[in-house]
Amino acid sequence: MFATDRTRSYPQFGEEHQQLRKTVRDWCEKELYPHAVQWEAERIFPREVFTQAGRLGLLGIRYPVALGGQGLDWWYTACWAEELPACGMAGTAMALLVQSDMATPVIHELGDSWHWDNYLKPAITGQAIAALGITEPGAGSDVAGIRTTARRVGDDYVIDGAKTYITNGTRADFITLAVRTGEAGHGGVSLMMFPTDTKGFRVARKLEKIGNHSSDTAELVFENCKVPVRNLLGDENMGFYSIMINFQGERLVGALSTIAGAQRMLDRTLDYCRTRQAFGRSLSGFQTVRHEIVQLETELEAGRQLAYRAVDLLVRGEDAMREISMAKLFCGDLAVKVIDRCLQLHGGMGYMDESDVSRAWRDVRLITIGGGTSEIMREILSKLLV
Repeated sequence: MFATDRTRSYPQFGEEHQQLRKTVRDWCEKELYPHAVQWEAERIFPREVFTQAGRLGLLGIRYPVALGGQGLDWWYTACWAEELPACGMAGTAMALLVQSDMATPVIHELGDSWHWDNYLKPAITGQAIAALGITEPGAGSDVAGIRTTARRVGDDYVIDGAKTYITNGTRADFITLAVRTGEAGHGGVSLMMFPTDTKGFRVARKLEKIGNHSSDTAELVFENCKVPVRNLLGDENMGFYSIMINFQGERLVGALSTIAGAQRMLDRTLDYCRTRQAFGRSLSGFQTVRHEIVQLETELEAGRQLAYRAVDLLVRGEDAMREISMAKLFCGDLAVKVIDRCLQLHGGMGYMDESDVSRAWRDVRLITIGGGTSEIMREILSKLLV
């Protein structure tokens, strides 16, 4: 049983939601999952995956129909995020979510028709690959500490600096880029649309990761890169606040997708335990195994409901920073725990590189680091609650 079946009992999901779930799941199982071993080994997946997602309408779920989107709400985004793990590669899922829910929302929120026509619309169709350029070698979760500069020179900004750990970075057509345009601290940060064919830009190196192998991750360098002033997103020196708002969507899709991925692996582990024989009976015949599985199932349901509470608040137009931070923290830590236990229940097979659970075990470790570490989530919550 996967998300499509499990969520039928939840009143917030109707038939149209289930249709979207089926579209995503069928695409993932038929077009993506069969290539998992190859794409993991190649450390990248084909560009065509973005255009396929665009044709299916999956990269613009919440964007207006006039811009090429579907004009739907966060419950449909939840369906998208929860079914993506059926592709069997967290790296591919993450790269697609960067496109749909991390690098592009601020273009819609802050941009004008020029930004939409040149960046957002091509991203929605999958014709252009997007990346989000925030993290730097010396500034990860500390966004206020970024040092990549953008100096106003006539009708251009001249950009110098470096970014690292950038998903889609080796082949992005554009980057939604955080730059320093003013004084030190959060008050001097701006957002810029940066086309990667700009002179002076280069991919310094492709980074090797523990997991998420099917996604490309890069270190980027900007040397005397000139972009027109019109590429500025929103008001100069006001980008920090937009980045903080944008993080909320990134963290929520991360929580939703991660819990769904952990659920997928727990479901597969239960199937394995039903067929694996030990001491004359199946593993699921042992009380200790059954009890562990139902405990993990219970905790996953709690995480799912916490994430759904955050979605509900967003759909209602209410502030959800508290709930999103809790969901990112709880779901991330829980997913690491669940998939580790799934690997243990697979025994020696779980430790084999050929098994899906070993890939999931490598991949899931990122969730407590990327998009804001668990420690940062606790700090955010301490400021909200204490």
